[in-house]
This record gives sequence, C-alpha cells and structure tokens, in this order.
Amino acid sequence: MNAIRVLVADDQPLIRAGLVALLNATDGMCAAGEADTGARAVRLAAEHRPDVILMDIRMPGMDGIAATREILRAAGAAPPRIIILTTFDLPVYIYSALGEGAAGFLLKDTPPDRIVSAVRTVAAGDMLIAPRITRDLVETYAHHHRTAPSRHDRPGLDVLTPRETDVLELVGRGLTNAEIATHLVLSEATVKTHVKRLMHKLALTSRAQAVVTAYESGLITPGGPPHP
Repeated sequence: MNAIRVLVADDQPLIRAGLVALLNATDGMCAAGEADTGARAVRLAAEHRPDVILMDIRMPGMDGIAATREILRAAGAAPPRIIILTTFDLPVYIYSALGEGAAGFLLKDTPPDRIVSAVRTVAAGDMLIAPRITRDLVETYAHHHRTAPSRHDRPGLDVLTPRETDVLELVGRGLTNAEIATHLVLSEATVKTHVKRLMHKLALTSRAQAVVTAYESGLITPGGPPHP
C-alpha cells in the first residue's frame, strides 16, 4: 500500500517542522512538501499532488481558506483532502472551511496521535469532524444564512436521482455510510457509490460540503431531528 503523502502549509517554522517530523516518523505516511504561505501551498499542491494537506488558516498574503478554494478548483477529478489546522476555533472559520470543501477541522493543540488518525480518516474519504458535531455547526450556519445565496455555482438537486436525494438527506443529517446503508437497506459499498455520484453531480469536493448543501438547498430544515 502506498504511503499517504501529506503537504504541510503553515507560516510558523517550528510547527511545520514538527508536523513534517511526525508524518515522516509514522508508518504509511510521508511529508510531500511544506509551504509557508497560501500561495506557495497552491503551487506545491499542483506540483506534488498530495493525498492530504494540513492547512493553516492565517498565513501571509493568501490565507488558508482562499488557498483551499484555489487548490480544489484546480485539482480536477482527484482533489486532495484538506484538513484546516489552526489555533482559531471561531465558528466563522469552521463554516468557511467546510463551505470551501475542506474535509475537516483541527486545532493546533490536537495531540500528535489524533493528527495522525485525522490524516488517515480523511485519506480514506471520510469526514474528520464527527457527524453530530458537524450537523450542529451547519444548523447554526443555515439558520442565520438561509436567505443568502450560495457562494458556489452548483447544479440544483433536480440532477439527482430519487435515491441519491435520499442519500444526500441522510448525509446531511449526520449519518455515516454504515448507518445510511442500514436505513435504506443497501450495502455500504452501494451507499459509497451513491455518495460519490451525487457529489460529482453537485460539484462537491468533500462530504462535509455535502452536509452544507443539504441545508442550503432546503432539503433539511434547521432544527429538525438528527435521524429520519
């Protein structure tokens, strides 16, 4: 099995060095480069095509959220999974990061073993933030921004099949693939296929972004039950 290649983007040399050392010392992982600015992260992501990026939010010039947006726009069919890693835990950063397609969000004081686990989690295609926590965050966002137009020019839900719409709703409610499979009486592999197809049709780049879309589209009403 190939090692998970991780790009580290942070403007603090000590943090970059620590993360690079951690990655290179972990079986099945390696550092695929390091960037001290958002613009450099964009360049290195295009050059090295990492599997995962650990992205700081506040960097000189282009910040991490803008860099995330540019990287995912340019990545094509095989985008990297981006984890926002920062000392700032204000909701606006979480909303912005998820809305731009980041796969998750971690604070810099996260223990090393949890950072390693997070890299493996997103590399496998899963969300980093627990579904229930993500649902709570997005409900708060949707409640206050429901009338605002989406920042992304995406197709409407009418491009989805009825089954794909069902799956999107359950993703939005915070269910895992295994839970969706149980609820819809499908195999987990079939659920994964539906998730992949609906994300492609809606031009989404992460499962977390699918949660946001489920609320912004009105498929789920804020304040509704966590499970159908």
